[in-house]
Formats: sequence, C-alpha cells, structure tokens
Amino acid sequence: MVYRRISLLLLVLMAAATSTSTSSADKQTYIVHMDKAKITALDSMLGESRKWYEQVMDSITELSTQEEEDEEDNSPPKLLYSYETAITGFAAKLSTKQLESLKKLEGFLSAVPDEIMILHTTHSPQFLGLHPWRGLLFAPHFFNDVIIGVIDSGIWPEHVSFHDLGMPPVPSRWKGGCEEGTNFTSSNCNRKLIGARAFFAGYESRRGYINETQDFRSPRDSQGHGTHTTSIAAGNVEPGASLFGMGKGFASGMMYTSRIAAYKACYAGGCVTSDVLAAIDKAVSDGVDILSLSLGGSSSPYYVDPVAIASLGAVQEGIFIAASAGNTGPAASSVLNSAPWMMTVAASSTDRSFSAIVKLGNGETFHGASLNSGRPTQQLLLVYGKTAGEEGAELCNGGTLSPELVKGNIVVCDRDNESPVENGNSEKGEEVKIAGGAGMLLLNTDDQGEELLVDPHILPAASVGASAARSIRKYLTSRDGSPTAAIVFKGTVYGNPAPAVAAFSSRGPSLSDPYVIKPDVTAPGVNILGAWPPTLSPSRLDSDGRSVKFNVLSGTSMSCPHVAGIAALLKSAHKDWSPAAIKSALMTTAYTQNNKGSPISDMGFNSSDSATPFSYGSGHVNPMRAANPGLIYDIAHDDYLNYLCSLNYSSDQISRVSRQSFNCPNDTILYPGDLNYPTFSVVFDLDSENNSITHRRTVTNVGFPCSTYVVRVQEPEGVTVEVEPNILKFRHFNQKLSYRVSFFANGETSGSAHAAFGSLSWVSWKYTVRSPIAVTWQQSQDYF
Repeated sequence: MVYRRISLLLLVLMAAATSTSTSSADKQTYIVHMDKAKITALDSMLGESRKWYEQVMDSITELSTQEEEDEEDNSPPKLLYSYETAITGFAAKLSTKQLESLKKLEGFLSAVPDEIMILHTTHSPQFLGLHPWRGLLFAPHFFNDVIIGVIDSGIWPEHVSFHDLGMPPVPSRWKGGCEEGTNFTSSNCNRKLIGARAFFAGYESRRGYINETQDFRSPRDSQGHGTHTTSIAAGNVEPGASLFGMGKGFASGMMYTSRIAAYKACYAGGCVTSDVLAAIDKAVSDGVDILSLSLGGSSSPYYVDPVAIASLGAVQEGIFIAASAGNTGPAASSVLNSAPWMMTVAASSTDRSFSAIVKLGNGETFHGASLNSGRPTQQLLLVYGKTAGEEGAELCNGGTLSPELVKGNIVVCDRDNESPVENGNSEKGEEVKIAGGAGMLLLNTDDQGEELLVDPHILPAASVGASAARSIRKYLTSRDGSPTAAIVFKGTVYGNPAPAVAAFSSRGPSLSDPYVIKPDVTAPGVNILGAWPPTLSPSRLDSDGRSVKFNVLSGTSMSCPHVAGIAALLKSAHKDWSPAAIKSALMTTAYTQNNKGSPISDMGFNSSDSATPFSYGSGHVNPMRAANPGLIYDIAHDDYLNYLCSLNYSSDQISRVSRQSFNCPNDTILYPGDLNYPTFSVVFDLDSENNSITHRRTVTNVGFPCSTYVVRVQEPEGVTVEVEPNILKFRHFNQKLSYRVSFFANGETSGSAHAAFGSLSWVSWKYTVRSPIAVTWQQSQDYF
C-alpha cells in the first residue's frame, strides 16, 4: 500500500510536468542528483533509496504508455545505478520528456548527461626517499590496515604484486566484497586484495554489450592500466623486477603493506561517468581510506561536475582523494580534477633513464631514450616523410609507409600531438616493421619539449627531444648526400638531473576555478615500471607475442597512485588527520629544487626553463618530511561550502554540490582567498581599480608543543606582500593561530594575461612550512 500511494503521488507530479514538456524518442543516460535530506526521509518509509527510484521509473513508464502512444519509441526508462553515500541520486536512461517529468519531483536538484572519461615501480620509491624495511617504511604504524581503493580498468589478481603472504586477516571494519564475473571468482581475492567490483551498466548503455572475447565483465583487467596503477600505490616488494632487463631492482608500491580494493569502471572505450560514480559510491560504503582516480573528463564548474560532487561526499566521510591532473600539457589551463577537496597530481621524471645515443652520418650525436638493449644498429640510411612513403608518412600512420622506400632503413617518425600519452607510440614501430624498416627514430615536437618517453617497441628504436629533433630534420633536408644514422643502446642510467615536469602533464590555472593553485603537487610519472597482466603484450599490439610481468608507462595516471600510496603512509602514521590535513602536509613539505640543487625544470619548453606552480603546484612530494610537517592547514566540510558561496554560486548550485539545501551566511562577506588552503592564488581583475587583496589563514601546530615561527616571503614580481602577524608563537600541541596576508599590485601590468610567482614560508629552528604564491592579472570573463 505504501508503494501504491507513492506511485500515485508521482503520477500526479509527472502529469503536471508532461503537459508542458517536449517529447523526444531519443534516449540517453543522465546522472540525476537528488536532495539527500528528502531521500533520507523516504528511506525510512521504503527501507532503501533504490526502491524509491524504482517507483520513479515505474511511474514514468505508466505516463509513457498514456502520453507517448503516438511516438516510435515509448520504451520505459532504465535505472542503471542508485547512489547512496558519496553522491545522492541515480543514473538512468531517459527520454527528454521523461527527464522533464523528473525535474518536477520534490527533491530533484539537477541532471547532467553521462560522459566518457579517459584514463589519464622499481626506482621511484628510492627516488622519493622510501626504502623497504627502513625509515618511514619500518615504523610500527606502517603495518596498520590502511585500505586503498583504485578506480581504474580492474586488476590481474594472480600477479605477484598482489599476493598475501604473511598478511594478517582482513580488517573487521571492511564491508566490501569480491564480485564474480568473467574469469573472476571470489577466490581471486585474498588478504591483500580484499575487494574487487566491476561497474559496466553505464558503459554498456552507451557502447553496447561488452565483447567478452576482448574484455571481461568482471574486475579482471584486460587493459593493463589498472594493474599497473594499483601496483604503484600498494604492490608488494618484488626483487629482480624489470622490463627486458631494464630498470632491474626491487618493485614496490608506496605502501606495500596496505590492503587493496579494485573498482573496475574503465574499459576499451573509456570510462563512463555513471560507472565511475557507482564505483566511488560503493568504495565509500565499503570502507576504503584512500581513493586513487587516474582518470578525467572535462573542466567544468563544480555544480555540473559529478566526479567533483562525489569526491566531496567521499572527503566528508574522511576519505583522501588523489586524482590525476591530466595529460594535455603543456597547454595553459589544461588541468583537470581541480576541486580544492581533491589532491591534483602532476607528473615529473625520476633520475633514472633508459638511455640511447643517436649517431648521425655527419658526426653529430644526440642523447635519446630506448627500452632496447644489446648491440647497436648499423649505420643505416634515414628515410622520412616523402622519402619514406606518401603524404602523412612523417607520422608513420597505418598505410602511409612504402616498403620499397623503407626496407632495411631507419625510419624517422614524428610523435603525434593528438595521440594520448598513455597509449604510447608502439603502433608507429609496428607500421615501420610491417614496411620492412630496420629501426625507428621518434622525434618530439616543440610542444613535447625534452621529455624522453620510452615504449616497448617491437624493433630497435629510440626517441629524442625537440632540440635533437630539429637538428635531425635539418640534417635530413641537407644536400650532403644520403643521410644515415646508428642507434647505440646504453641501458639503464641513474643520476640524471631530476625531477623535471613532463611536457604532457596538464597545467594550471584551472579554467573552472582560478582561486586555488592547481595542480597541487608533482610526483613520478615518466617511464614508471609497474605490474602487468601476462596475457597482454607490453606494447598492447596483437602482433606482439611477448609476455612480461612488469611494464613501463608514463602519464599522470602513474603519478596519481604514487601520491595515493604516500597518503596511505601518512594516514597510518596520523590516524586522526583529515584528508585536508594530509594534503597540507604533502604540499607544505614539497620541494622545488632538483637533485643537483637547481630549480625544477619544465620539459615542455626549453629544458633550462624553470617550472612554475602552474606546472608542479607546491613542488615535488617528499614523504619523509610530510610525515612531520610542523604545521598544517585544515579545512572542514562547511568551509568548502562557504568557499562555493565566495565563488558566487547560487543556493541551488551549492545544493547540487552539497546534496542538500545550503544557505550562504548573510552576516559576513566571504572571499575566495579565505579558504584555508596551503597555497595562495591571487587574482587581480584587469577591469577593477582595486589593487589589493587580503587572504586569511589558520595553521595548527602538529610539531613541538612550544615553537616559534617567523615568516619569510619571496615576493612575486610587481607585487608587495604584507603578513600580520609576522611571528607565530605556539605554546601547546594542536594549538591554532591565524594570520592574514595582503597583496598589493604595483602599477600597471603589461598584456591581457600575466602571472608572477613567489612563496610564503613559516620557519622555525626545525621546520620550514612553505606555500607557493601565484598572482595573475585576468579579465573576469576568462573563467567560467
């Protein structure tokens, strides 16, 4: 009887709505956000929210029969997911008329179309100062049960990185499960891999039924990406790990004693938002402590960004969110996942390289990178562009190379600016081999700068940076006769200047929110060794019959799980720290100089150019220092909502993010600069005569009980900075003290867009708590 009364009520509401609706036979999947308070009240009647949403679908079906009899498609709506923890609402396949009906329901907040998102190690732990069984990795707290959830393309559970030898029983607080499916049973989980789930309702609604000869309708990984990222965060210590003998050493996740929960939401055709949200929602209710999201969609205001909304719900439950910044650098304002409650991670190099030398026939030599080893190639003829095939042959795409021109020669190929970095360039090598080429040189474009990415090519090959590429192209067009080259493979080399920010790593400032510096930090993401499914070739080419246990990939997808694992370390050391406190510790202890004592460089431009906070945020993560940061900047849930008020979001827009009604305070003026963030993003409006902006901050003492800190400021060019007070004296542990910072623009600025950088540090006898400053002068319409 309760269900019938609710159904009749819905019919009344729907009828009123459909009388003014436009009809459409087209259906698509929508993510529908509902008011949490309203749905919670209904839960007491129905027992669970899914039953309420099923009643909504049934009511729409009845209306469809009455109102859409003359339409070609009056099929009922399809409920794909109900969301109950990190996000409140559901995903359903609806017609336009059905969607308009929903908008009249009490408790409806918003609906956004589903979208496709894309997926954005032996040496990196040592590079980060983490050594197995020593230091931070040997402390008693290291053996606590921190659970890392990874939302990705699944996992290969039999891999040695995920064995559970010597691990204690699964924590009693764990509520997750091990879902069975194609080639996956509950026995594939263990005391290391304690949970595994797959979400594909949204994917199949959009792409059609998954071809089980190519992928798995289960948590099993067919892409390799999820297995790789999971091992970076939490894989076991494995001695002797390498790829073709390169990079040989101990493979280890950042926190190799942590538990793993794998949530598969990504498939060959990408990651559908409704599936990703279902994964986040279930991970929160399962009980994870950390979530790693190596994926992203588009930059949007937070109130129409479902992942940002779900992430805030997760953070509200005490879960730390690490997210990749994206792989569309070095373009400005390309950063994704920029919500202030998410840890946005850029990618940079380590001091390890897989070295090669390219020797041209004119005597010039250039440093490059290759995963090949052994004997060098012979000095062979170089062919490129028209001398290698038809139009487009410079990119070595399918069908453009001529066997008559290529056979027995080294083919020069340009890297493609449009090709996602995470997909690699192995297909170019395959085309060269099919055409009979004896080797390949892969040339960077100017945008790709001096980053040297390696791929597991199926023929001898080397990649070179932009400066070497220009010289090689010049040599190819010279009139000195037939151009030749040889490639010498040098193997694994350590001690290179590092870190340097990768050219592909997405840059700030964020288009959707310029008032926080994004990305937050950088971490290793270039040529990272990680676990790999043995049934998938390292190049992911059908023609490649090789099987490996570990593979090398690059991307912010690789840097993100580094930070997720480090966050797990901090969580185990400081159980009472909030996600914001962990973020603060990682950011204020990050460093901005490389291992040679020079500023971190940016590979996206001339390698001598220094990187800025818009490419690396606060700097490169330093786990050992982050465990004892001295001071932290903490942020509560309502602080984030007040921050949205300061962005001039309407009450309706804020309610979509908070999942319930929220009214901005009327008794105070809120400013974006007052969010207690560990960085300072100062935005001067070129259209305004106001040349001063003040930010307010509060720091909490987590170092010595009695400590005195003195401020030290590096002023951005064209800006004067004043701090009040300039000395902070703490008398007990966990004491909070506040200060304010005023920024004054000095005179006119040149150009319509200008940026300057500096820093503010609180310095005691033991600690330096550093925050970067980024000042921009922008037109107000430059942002959403």
